[in-house]
Amino acid sequence: MNCCTMSSRVGTNTVARAAHSPSHREALGSLDYLIDIACADIAHGRFERSLAGLTAIAAMVTTTEIYIEHYRGSFGNKAMWIPIVITPPVVVAGVAGIFSKRYAKTLLPAAAIVYGLTGLAGEYFHARGVSRKPGGWSNASYNVPMGPPIAAPGLMLLVAGMGVLAALLRREK
Repeated sequence: MNCCTMSSRVGTNTVARAAHSPSHREALGSLDYLIDIACADIAHGRFERSLAGLTAIAAMVTTTEIYIEHYRGSFGNKAMWIPIVITPPVVVAGVAGIFSKRYAKTLLPAAAIVYGLTGLAGEYFHARGVSRKPGGWSNASYNVPMGPPIAAPGLMLLVAGMGVLAALLRREK
């Protein structure tokens, strides 16, 4: 079942109850139409603008979480500032990619690749942080949960992947 057929099946009881009111019927009809358009765009690989915007939003959310956790760590290493500093170009590139095909194809993937490389460096630094705790990796059952989160920088890689994927897709009509 694809998302287009699923949209007409969701909430059939709600649709039946709302059929008595013309305003609800019109609202549900336009919502179904928008969902069908979005599903058709995704099915045909036309998701560039939406994914560029989602990349900008995801980068802001990810960096907020990074800032909070690095603040808790008192920014003990100056490298902890790098993900905070490199996020604004990713956000600007994502927003620019919504409005400009040229920026979505050039600026966004470049900024996303830098963001992803920073995530890879973060994976290294977090693994090194676990190894520097007393007992290192031989005491992994304690040091992995209590040390820097090993998988957290992977979120930056996912956001970077979204930005690169946006450049590969076609624009919505």
